[in-house]
Amino acid sequence: MRRGGAWSPLPWLGALLLVYLGGPIGYFCYRLAATSARGFHDPGLLSAFWVSVQGATIATVVVTVLGVPLAYVLARHRGPLVALLGALVMVPLAVPPLMAGILLIYVVGPFTPIGSFFGGHLTESLVGVVLAQSFVCAPFLVVSARAAFSAVDPTLGDVAATLGHGTISRFWKAEVPAAAAGIRAGMLLAWLRAFGEFGATVVLAYHPSSLNVYTYIQFSSTGVPGTLAPTALALGVAVVAVAASRLVVVRLRRHPHERGTMLPSPRRPEPPAPAPLRFDIDWRLGAFHLSVAHRAESLRLAVLGPSGSGKSALLRCLAGLYGAGPGPVEYGTRQVQPIPAEYRRIGYVGQGFGLFPHLNVWGQVLFARDADPRIAAYWLEALHLDGLERRLPAALSGGQRQRVAMAQALARSPDVLFLDEPFSALDAPVRVELRRELRRLQREAAVSTVLVTHDPEEAALLADEVIVLAGGRVLQQGPTTEVYDHPCSPEVAELLGVRNVTAATIDADGSLRCAGGVVLHPPIDSLPTGSLPTGGLPAGTPVLWRVRPADIGVSAVPSDQVRGDALGSDEPGGDSFDARLDDLAWLGGRVEARVALAPGLVLQADDPAVGELEIGRRVRVTIDPRTVHVWAVGEDAVTPGALVPSGSNKP
Repeated sequence: MRRGGAWSPLPWLGALLLVYLGGPIGYFCYRLAATSARGFHDPGLLSAFWVSVQGATIATVVVTVLGVPLAYVLARHRGPLVALLGALVMVPLAVPPLMAGILLIYVVGPFTPIGSFFGGHLTESLVGVVLAQSFVCAPFLVVSARAAFSAVDPTLGDVAATLGHGTISRFWKAEVPAAAAGIRAGMLLAWLRAFGEFGATVVLAYHPSSLNVYTYIQFSSTGVPGTLAPTALALGVAVVAVAASRLVVVRLRRHPHERGTMLPSPRRPEPPAPAPLRFDIDWRLGAFHLSVAHRAESLRLAVLGPSGSGKSALLRCLAGLYGAGPGPVEYGTRQVQPIPAEYRRIGYVGQGFGLFPHLNVWGQVLFARDADPRIAAYWLEALHLDGLERRLPAALSGGQRQRVAMAQALARSPDVLFLDEPFSALDAPVRVELRRELRRLQREAAVSTVLVTHDPEEAALLADEVIVLAGGRVLQQGPTTEVYDHPCSPEVAELLGVRNVTAATIDADGSLRCAGGVVLHPPIDSLPTGSLPTGGLPAGTPVLWRVRPADIGVSAVPSDQVRGDALGSDEPGGDSFDARLDDLAWLGGRVEARVALAPGLVLQADDPAVGELEIGRRVRVTIDPRTVHVWAVGEDAVTPGALVPSGSNKP
C-alpha cells in the first residue's frame, strides 16, 4: 500500500492480524448457520449460562465495591508499601488460572478453617464460582481504575475540601465521577474476564457448572458438535459487551443542578468581616523546608517568587490542606490551625481551574455544601457567565473556565479567597482582562485574598502587601509600595521586576562607587528633609541605588570624542559616562536598550532616541543625579526609611 508516494507494509501487517482474529469467528458463524443440530435444547445449557452470568455479575459488584477504593489509594499515595500492594494486585494476572484455583483451595477449601466454618459448602456452590471469578478478574478493574484516578487532576480533591466536602464526600462526589470512564471500562473488563473464567472455577467449584465447565464437559463427551450452542452464547455475550462499550452512557437520573433553565433572582452577598491573615508556618515536604511568618495588616496579600520557591505549598498550608501541622494560622481574630480545610469557610482557585468535568457551570457554582443559589446567580452575572449555565467545562474557553472557578469559590461567601497562579495558563489579553476583573471583585466582595504568583506586575496590581519567597525562605516582605521602592537586594529587585537596582559602596566624600570603578554623585540637596544623606554614612557602607530606565539618556558619541577603550567615566558630577550599546529591543510602543557602563554594570534605558543607534557602538549615557534613589542595606534586608528616595519610584 502506498502513502505519500512510498510503499508501507504496516497496513498489510495489521490486516494479517485481523484475518487471524476474524477468520475463526466467521467460520464458526458459517458452521452454526449450516447445521440444524446446534444443541440449544440440550439440558443444562441455560442453567450453566445463568450460573456464569450470575457469578460474573456478583463478582464484578464485589470487586468494584472493594477495588475502586483500593485503586484510589494506590493512585494517590507513593512509597514502598504502596508499590508492594500494587504488585500484589497483579499476582492473579501472572498466576495461571488453574493454579489460582489451587491457591484458593488452601484458603476456602472444605478442610480449611474458613471452609469448615461454612460447613464445607463454599466450593460446591455459586459462592465458589464467585470466589474464583473475583480472584482472577479483580486486577482488571483495579488497574483500569488506578490509571483513571492517576489521570484526574489532584487539585479537584483540594477544591472539594475547600468547598466544605469531607473525605468520603470528596471521594464519591469529586474523584469517582472524574474517573468514571476508567472505572466503567474496568468493570466491563472484569465482567468479561469473570464470565470467561475456566481454570480457577473448574478446580474450586466444579458444581454448579458454569458455561465454561459445561462446554468442557460437552467437548470431552461429544467433541466439537456439542460445543456449538455454548460457544454461540459466549460469542453473543462478547458482541453485546463490545457494543455496550461503544455506546454513550446516558445518565438515567439527571443531576438536580441541571433541571430547568430558570435561575433564582440574584442577591448581592454581604461583605464578610475583615480577616487579614497572620501565620507562622514551619513545614517540611521531604527535603524542602518552608519557613514563613507574616502578620498582614491589609486584606490583599501576594506571595511572589520563582518556580520551586514554596509559594503553592505555603498557600496549601494556609488553606489547611496539610492539616494543623504547618503551624498557627489566623483569619482575622479566628484561630483556624486545628480546623480542617472543609470547615474553614474559604475559597480556593488552583492553577488548573479545579472544575469538575461531570458538572455544568450551574452545578460547579453550587458544588459547595453551603453555596447560596441566589449568591451563585449574582456571581454568574457579575462575572459575565449568564447564559452559560448548562455548559460543561469542555465547552468553555480558558477565560470562561477561570471565571467559573472564581464564581465557584465566591458562591459560598468565603472569609478568605486563595488564588494559586490563577491566570498563568491564559493568553496575555485574557490574563490582563481577568486581572482587572479580579481587582474589581476585590473591591466589591471585600474578601481577604492571598494571591500566589510569579508575575511582579500581577502582585503589584492585586495586593497591598507582598512576600518575596525563594527556597522556602522570606527574602523580603511588607507593604507593596515599600517593597517595590526598596528591594533589599538585586535578587529581590529581579524577582519584583524592578530594573536598574545596583549595589554600591559609600566613598569618603559621600559618592557611590559601583562595579568597574564607576562613581555617582547624588546631590545631598535632592534628598527629602530628615533623611540621612550619603555623606553621613561611613566609607565602605554597602547600599543599593536605582535609576528608572526612563531617566537615563543615551546618545551617540562622535568618533573623534571616544576616549580609547575606557567605558566608565569618573569625572566630577558623575552624570555622564561613555558606554557600549549591548542590546536593543523594540517592545511594542517603546525601545529598550541595555548599555554597559563598565564590566559588571549594565543598565536598561528607555530613551526613544536610542532606536536609531547600532548595537555594539559607543554611546554617551547621561544620568540626572536627582533621579538616583539610594537606600542602605542591612545584613538581611532593607532598613526602611534609612535613605528615603525622592520623587516617584514605581517599577
